Amino acid sequence: MSIKRDSWKKLTGWSSLAGQWLRRKHFNAAMLERLAGRIRQSEVSHTGELVVAIEAVSPAHESDAEQRALEVFGKLHVWDTPLNTGVLLYLALDRQYMQIIADRGVKASDAQWAEVCAGLQQCFVQQRYEQGLFAAIDNIETILKSACPPVPEGGRNTDDLPNTPVLL
Repeated sequence: MSIKRDSWKKLTGWSSLAGQWLRRKHFNAAMLERLAGRIRQSEVSHTGELVVAIEAVSPAHESDAEQRALEVFGKLHVWDTPLNTGVLLYLALDRQYMQIIADRGVKASDAQWAEVCAGLQQCFVQQRYEQGLFAAIDNIETILKSACPPVPEGGRNTDDLPNTPVLL
């Protein structure tokens, strides 16, 4: 049933409109700034680097959302950190799709990332967008504390990637 409804939304363009509406209504500058502050705060305790990318309308050239997440990972240079510990949290609002892509220096399982995405999806279904993203950032922080190289003694994370969520 939901596959037919999702196909209908895509065919009629309704999913694109819904994604744009969701982006404008819930992902405003104030919310993005709060998310940036939370990301900045979370990165103090580990060497991981989190980038959040939010796309209201998925591009026509890439119909597979997982492939689009990989494309965004490369486009935003999330892989470009000294310890290879970049992590992308990709949201496609029109498709209601979430994906986490981690660089090779992050020793976390796909199941851990899937669990974070499932929790975020649940919050989005309940229209608790900001709370869901904060919870996802907290869960990602917990994973990165054990899955990344430790912060050097007396040192701190170099914060190589932007903390402000990227709107695509």
